[in-house]
Amino acid sequence: MSRLAEQVGFSQRVRLEWLEHTANLILAGNDKIAINAALQELLQEKVSVGGDAERGTREKIITILMKIWLNVPLKLEALRGDGLELLKGLPRTNRIVVHWGMVTAVYPFWSVVAINVGRLLKLQGSVAAAQIQRRLREQYGERETVSRAARRVLRSYIDWGVLKESGVRGIYHAGRSMVVDDPRLISWLIEASLHARSNGSAPLKDVIESPSLFPFLLKPIQVDNLLAVSANLDILRHGLNDDLVMLRNLT
Repeated sequence: MSRLAEQVGFSQRVRLEWLEHTANLILAGNDKIAINAALQELLQEKVSVGGDAERGTREKIITILMKIWLNVPLKLEALRGDGLELLKGLPRTNRIVVHWGMVTAVYPFWSVVAINVGRLLKLQGSVAAAQIQRRLREQYGERETVSRAARRVLRSYIDWGVLKESGVRGIYHAGRSMVVDDPRLISWLIEASLHARSNGSAPLKDVIESPSLFPFLLKPIQVDNLLAVSANLDILRHGLNDDLVMLRNLT
């Protein structure tokens, strides 16, 4: 559980368009100082309006945005670089896949919440915030920081359109969904998902069908096709339908 506790991190409500803006700033060749200034300007009238606290909500959101697309951990630099390349060729409506993958890799807590949401949607067609909170308490214990972070992740899902409010307070239904059939995008999303797992490996079928990817329907991909488009994944064959996919480099 100590590893899970270290991964909470994602403590603010973050809109998809803010991540899109951050990635576009990087793609345009801006440096860290220019990106920070641009994000300050973007959020000035949206978050902590009138506030100037050194570590206020706006600063915390900017820290999250920059950690996802700029200040990534060393082991995620290749994933980030490939993600930026994918963004260049994707229409805006499909870019959510790449942003979801980067948030998942950098902040595995996002994926933990998504797993619980995805399971409940599959089981009962709806999600109650109270159910998510209860399941997270079972994993993390009674911690207000986790409860608060979970509320903000759920609100982010709603902002992103992957959950929608039902009209009953605290009850949500599935929102937008998207078929992912580009082998390059599938392999990259698999790689991002494996970074959120403690051992960096999982049965290929489990990753493709994981509830952590509940907004997306990944087209099944042949092992040979997967390896042909990704230099960062390896396959360990256990049987005809039991292939284990793993990150090639865990350093």
